[in-house]
Amino acid sequence: MPGPLHGVVIVEACQMVAGPLAGTLLADLGAEVIKIEIPVGGDRMRYLGDRVGDLAAVWVGVNRGKRSVVLDLQTPDGLAALKTIAARADVFIQNFRPGVADRLGIGEEALRTVRDNLIYVSVSGFGEDGPYSDQKSYDYVTQALSGMVALQTDPETGTPALVRNIVIDKTTAGYAAQSILAALFARERGAGGQHVRLSMLDVALAFLWPDGMMQHTWLDRERVTQGNHIADGYKVYPTLDGHIVLMASSRSQFPGLCRALGTDWETDPRFSTLEDRESRHVELQAEIGERIAAWHSRAIADALHAQDVPCAVVVPLDQVHLDPQAVHNGIVVERQHPVGGPMREIRPPADFSATPAALGLPAPGHDEHTDEVLAEVGYDPEAIAALRASGAVGARRRQR
Repeated sequence: MPGPLHGVVIVEACQMVAGPLAGTLLADLGAEVIKIEIPVGGDRMRYLGDRVGDLAAVWVGVNRGKRSVVLDLQTPDGLAALKTIAARADVFIQNFRPGVADRLGIGEEALRTVRDNLIYVSVSGFGEDGPYSDQKSYDYVTQALSGMVALQTDPETGTPALVRNIVIDKTTAGYAAQSILAALFARERGAGGQHVRLSMLDVALAFLWPDGMMQHTWLDRERVTQGNHIADGYKVYPTLDGHIVLMASSRSQFPGLCRALGTDWETDPRFSTLEDRESRHVELQAEIGERIAAWHSRAIADALHAQDVPCAVVVPLDQVHLDPQAVHNGIVVERQHPVGGPMREIRPPADFSATPAALGLPAPGHDEHTDEVLAEVGYDPEAIAALRASGAVGARRRQR
């Protein structure tokens, strides 16, 4: 059955992760997504990390469900082809640095001449103007500026740390997909096409703020009852054969922790109240760590679960897909990529009862669908051949 976005056409002129993943999230929901790539090499993410040919694992994960069309937008014919494709689109997504899309002739005003109710989406690092707007931005840059790196500071060494994951890129993709859906809904209600702008810095701050900035929210500090930061309870405890995570200082969970570990902390004046446990959390964590270090991971997890204490064994990366709940949910799927071979992917996590989401076609090869898409928008075989001969469309080898 078709997904909830069946019939929606999206043209995506993006590289790296934030913009492309937004397109993939919408493709998973049934949208038709046409990815515009440059003639030489295509999207740079094709070549980063583990790869088979020009199919890197990260690129495949954030570009499934699309068709690859290669256009040279610096040629009149390539630009004309882009506008012809965009004329049947509902959404256009670009993540060039501010001003570049306009210089290429694919800014909002230019594309609105061929599709007046187009949802035009601009994803940037810092916004379209301001002191940083002309700077390059990557996930790690935004992590540092938003406070996320400061939040990851090791309490024992005082050293800040990056989250070892492109969390802001992926979060930006989610916000972009959400915003596109809202803009499409508004258009259905008569709002027409509109320009949706997102910056990674704004998304990072929005993502971090509720909990990350909990101690920097209330401005009248004299009225604030001081409490621990939620992150203070985030700790990984070594066991005899691995690691485990748990957090159980609340009134409802702390007694279960004491029973599982066989302690008398409930009556210990240092830890007997929630306020005591918060004020002495470093000391309490140290004593918890000493107890847990004498257990095997699975044994202590079973003991804690028996007392209804939330916890989990830290699962190695090569075993994540074997977790019993993940297997039961069927969230990790295996399929054959026509070029890369067998691979694991994550199915769309949302379960629609009437219009199910589904994994789209495997991520495309560079230039795989150029002729196909051009034919669909009216170019005959001779015209396509002439465009290829001129270099306006199609892949080209990098000059040595």
